[in-house]
Amino acid sequence: MERYICIHGHFYQPPRENPWLEAVEIQDSAHPYHDWNERVTAECYAPNSAARIVDGDGRMLNIVSIYARISFNFGPTLLSWMETFAPEVYRSILLADRQSIEWRSGHGNAIAQVYNHMIMPLASERDKRSQVIWGIRDFESRFGRFPEGMWLAETAVDLETLEVLAEEGIIFTILAPHQADKVRKLGGTKWRSVRDGNIDPSMAYRCKLPSGRVINLFFYDGTISQAVAFENLLNRGEDFAHRLLSGFSEFRQWPQLFHIATDGETYGHHHKYGDMALAYALNYLEENGLARITNYGEYLEKHPPVQEVRILENTSWSCSHGIERWRSDCGCNSGGNQGWNQAWRAPLRAALDELRDRLAAGYALKAGEFLRDPWFARDDYISVMLDRSAENIAGFFQRHALRELAREVWPEVLALLEIQRQAMLMFTSCGWFFDELSGLETTQILKYAGRAMQLAEQLLPGNYEQPFLEMLSAARSNLPEHETGRRIYELFVNPSMIDLVRVGAHYAVSSVFEDYIDETEIYSYRIGREEYQQLRSGQSVVAVGKVNIRSTITLESGDVSFCVVYFGNHAVYGGVRSFLGKQEYEAMKDETLKVFADGDFAEIVRLMDRHFGMHNYSVRDLFRDEQRKILGLITDKTLADFDQQYLKLYENSRSLMGILRDTGTPVQGRFITTANIALNLELQGSFALDRVDLDAVGRILAEMRDWNVSLDSVDLEFLIRRKIERMMEVFRENPENIDPLEELRRLLQFVAEIPVELNYWKAQNIWFEMAKTEYPRYFADLHAGEENGVRWVAEFGKLGELLGFATRTVIPGL
Repeated sequence: MERYICIHGHFYQPPRENPWLEAVEIQDSAHPYHDWNERVTAECYAPNSAARIVDGDGRMLNIVSIYARISFNFGPTLLSWMETFAPEVYRSILLADRQSIEWRSGHGNAIAQVYNHMIMPLASERDKRSQVIWGIRDFESRFGRFPEGMWLAETAVDLETLEVLAEEGIIFTILAPHQADKVRKLGGTKWRSVRDGNIDPSMAYRCKLPSGRVINLFFYDGTISQAVAFENLLNRGEDFAHRLLSGFSEFRQWPQLFHIATDGETYGHHHKYGDMALAYALNYLEENGLARITNYGEYLEKHPPVQEVRILENTSWSCSHGIERWRSDCGCNSGGNQGWNQAWRAPLRAALDELRDRLAAGYALKAGEFLRDPWFARDDYISVMLDRSAENIAGFFQRHALRELAREVWPEVLALLEIQRQAMLMFTSCGWFFDELSGLETTQILKYAGRAMQLAEQLLPGNYEQPFLEMLSAARSNLPEHETGRRIYELFVNPSMIDLVRVGAHYAVSSVFEDYIDETEIYSYRIGREEYQQLRSGQSVVAVGKVNIRSTITLESGDVSFCVVYFGNHAVYGGVRSFLGKQEYEAMKDETLKVFADGDFAEIVRLMDRHFGMHNYSVRDLFRDEQRKILGLITDKTLADFDQQYLKLYENSRSLMGILRDTGTPVQGRFITTANIALNLELQGSFALDRVDLDAVGRILAEMRDWNVSLDSVDLEFLIRRKIERMMEVFRENPENIDPLEELRRLLQFVAEIPVELNYWKAQNIWFEMAKTEYPRYFADLHAGEENGVRWVAEFGKLGELLGFATRTVIPGL
């Protein structure tokens, strides 16, 4: 009897973009990475694109794509981030799906996901439809095909959701075993209860819907899925493979499908090297002919359902109480916080539901003045979200406008549609999943609500924020200092709000430190410099200007004037406001520049107060990433001075320290501290050079051992890794030049003796790629007796060994 195995990975991160900037700002909790998307990509998404299969000695035998071998879905908002910030990984995911189509009878491994991970049974019917349509359209734009399946957030399901999936052409979805109610043979009359997870997961099931439509359902194996996620099943690939095989039964008389579903982050992020365990297990199963690796689409085509199923509505995979985790204090939480409760979930849900309905009513009324069908237009707004070019926006309005709309009207209509986008983002499931109302995920959905209300109060009649905050006051934080949801909104959402003047303030302050061109982009805003003048006097700088600022999202635009004075270090004082007219601007500019030229800095501040009133800004008002960058520039000089002092102190003290040590006199701690800092600086400086002097590095390391000072391993690892990666890229671009290859080999031999755990992931990928593409040519030269071929093959093999490959297995004949 045929045996099939399918592993499904649900790869997802909650959207983390600042709703006003459309960008993920720096998140210190993800250090040393910029943000959690970047960190999880490094720990999981990238490794799964090039997973290592190793032998018993830990040497690499192969590098494979997990995505080409498992069923998977990626959250659309995550893929949107990845397309820009992790393009190589993004491309590898798309390529893996194309590869799987060839391997799996024309069925790709990728399936779609409801757009922003909304709990579908708690959504309005209108939002359900948009979530599905946006998920499908996003998938088509990336993978170039219609998705056969769709992942439901938290596998939360009801019949209305399944109706929408089926109506939009989705063939199947995946559920947890405890979400099944009854089964019977297709065409049969007697139902059998399978509650409490007793459904047989080894086949597909047909679900007949009230409308007469049907959808196919797969119920994953719950026991082993839980073991993968929460036990140590990924410690050893062969053990994992045998546990998967244990899901088959000799008593089943049909082609069995064994399948599990877990968060994709299990493989590498939650369980380090989980990607390697998965790669080994799949390879072990295939090489030994123990089961056929498949995906849901292929299995469904080969073995259509013979059983019918009824579901338990309002259930999910991660809440034993159904879907209460997203609307009540059901007891499900992250754990670890004794005495806390989640009673805040219900009033948060109520406040957002009420806001959604008020926004929907206002949108339908106002958008109806411009659009033939406001809700059909909202469904199609995904086409604009994916491509905000002027041509595409024009095409959108041609399809949906009641009449030809002047371009001056576009910003208002786009802002109305943005209200609806933010109103869906505010229901992202993560806002209710964790323990505390003031957590990052809940604060994030409140920011989406804040952005929706900000736009609504500009465009729609009535007050939105005040009633929302009153309802939010009923949600109480577990942290006394945060009081209620209203207080959390005031603390964390209000300061995040941005308008065109605030963007202008960022531009004005940063212009003292940045050399902006006439047209520049700052996050989701395009800045056109219409006038700019800067004067310097010693450390002090004054900048006066006028810019036009346009949102690339809503196309809202406006003119802003400013004056900024920099007094050195972090002292920046700026005035910014909407442009009031040429006469007033010229008067402000002339007065300010004259007073600055006279050196009367106190008078400049008084002038700015007079011209700009309370519209004053400083470094504190910069957006977080630029703030860090500018503060870094400000502190770099000071730190460079510190570094030079430490290097000079150590050079002047080295001889004395030696005498103290040689005579048995204790060397005081301040001497050792100076040596620690100075020697680490010298070491890092050596690896920052274009060509590393290994003899000099050896002397520094010996000196560090003499003084028993520790390596700054984090910074050193980064420098060495980047050096090796750049050298590998140079070698790949010109493989015929053997000198970089020999230099690489010497460097790797040397750094192997440094007590720092180096991440060779990218360098290994380049070597493996060249082993499959470049090596055969030089191997032929070797056998032809050409000297270059002989040297190249020998050096390339040594390099592979140093990078951790079992080279004679990877490239037979070496």
